[in-house]
Amino acid sequence: MTNQSGMKPPKGSDRPRLKIAIATSGHTAALKNANVPIEGVDADFVEVTPIIQAFRRMVRDVEFDICEMAPTTYMIARARGAPYIALPIFVMRRFHHGGFVTRPEANIKTPKDLEGKKVGVRAYSVTTGVWTRGIFTNEYGMDSSKVTWVVDDEEHVSTLKLPPNVIHAPEGKSLAGMMATGELQAGFTGPAGIGRAGPPTGDWEKGGQTPVQVYPELIPDVEKVERDWFRSTGIYPIHGTIVVKDEALARYPWLARSLMDAFTKAKAPYLVDLKARKGDKPEDRRYRSFLPLMADPLPYGTSANKPSIEALVTYAVQQELIPSRPKMSDVFVDIDP
Repeated sequence: MTNQSGMKPPKGSDRPRLKIAIATSGHTAALKNANVPIEGVDADFVEVTPIIQAFRRMVRDVEFDICEMAPTTYMIARARGAPYIALPIFVMRRFHHGGFVTRPEANIKTPKDLEGKKVGVRAYSVTTGVWTRGIFTNEYGMDSSKVTWVVDDEEHVSTLKLPPNVIHAPEGKSLAGMMATGELQAGFTGPAGIGRAGPPTGDWEKGGQTPVQVYPELIPDVEKVERDWFRSTGIYPIHGTIVVKDEALARYPWLARSLMDAFTKAKAPYLVDLKARKGDKPEDRRYRSFLPLMADPLPYGTSANKPSIEALVTYAVQQELIPSRPKMSDVFVDIDP
């Protein structure tokens, strides 16, 4: 294997030792247990739980050579001069019409009805929130500026200036508690909203929760809606991209190819297992449910993901998270498996 410069990855003691933080999942486990090596790299994997905390550490301290990061957080940081760039390796995927619930008495029937209401989201820039706000705005005509977005955590990029309709929950209150008392009329489920308490620490999904199943989803028949939207737009929301220090890519020109090849090879047996109906974790069930839509529910590379990348960039600009639309080459290395 060589890269465009013709350089080959080093072997033996000449390999650089690189500090890496990624979550363990069915499609990355082979990397982390060294069954699939990253050619040319002595990988020093650092466990960070939840992985969201690694995003914050990378944004604020540039702690890792290679790190998983929410793509919206990454684009915000990159626009502010962050010394790392993303590879189009997306290690988490899901659709975003769902995962958004309302209080029944709030009389919210469509996303447009959220105008004038208070909605709970962990942080304004959380990628789940960006995707759903973008969909509600562009597909349903919601004016995001007329919704009060209530947050109860910091933004990963602490210098981000938030729009005036974003407010912080009162001291000592959680989104889950505010949803339970009716102070919020709607909110995101799971880690993006009312399914956790406090900032991303190891026990943030313990305590302070209200059972989200008591609240109805805003979009009815949401799985069909999401699948129809994918078929018509080709957009498959991206999460968990892989960022690499600019310095490392400059010093090791073969590194991007080594990483793409390793992630692709580690994913292959997981896809075989999915198609054989093996694995029963929530992520296994989610990706398996997407197989009728796509042969690979975890597509890597620029070509396969261009519509999704372009959509998220559009939403980030619309929501005032980045100042202008960047060139694709400024935010993602152009590489395919």
